[in-house]
Amino acid sequence: MSNEVEEIKNKIAESGLVSIDLKDFYPHGERLIIDMKDHLFEGLILKEKDFRAFVKNENWSKYKDKLVTIASTADAIIPTWAYMLLTSELQPYAKKVVCGSKETLETILFRENIVDKLKPEQYKDKRVMIKGCGDMEIPASAFVDAVNLLKPYVKSIMYGEACSNVPIYKSRSEGV
Repeated sequence: MSNEVEEIKNKIAESGLVSIDLKDFYPHGERLIIDMKDHLFEGLILKEKDFRAFVKNENWSKYKDKLVTIASTADAIIPTWAYMLLTSELQPYAKKVVCGSKETLETILFRENIVDKLKPEQYKDKRVMIKGCGDMEIPASAFVDAVNLLKPYVKSIMYGEACSNVPIYKSRSEGV
């Protein structure tokens, strides 16, 4: 029996794998939804006179620094000008105004943060793990955006955790 202790190696640390957690790109701020259905006459049509009265009398400052989406959950045709009019009033106050569902808002916010803050050049020729299975729901579009930005720079992209991952991309130099 040998008295030599075998050195324990951390193969993950030695692999040169760089981890990116997309929750670090979470866009902070209170989200609000303006639902156009609340401004429809009998749930069917938007009356311009009534809508303009709402716009004139609304306290728009309550949207200060908020992330706002303008949506319609009603099965009604909303004229484009109505969205434009709301945006015009919200723009001086809200941090961000988009048109669409809450999911659309999250997609746009994550995309902007990823494009602004993920510097793909710093991952040049690296093996990258994009973390999955976190405690925060991240839209699939954020993972798509990360791959779009990183792929031209990295040797490989994986999804998941270092101990359990799914290969997404390998450059030719990394082996296919």
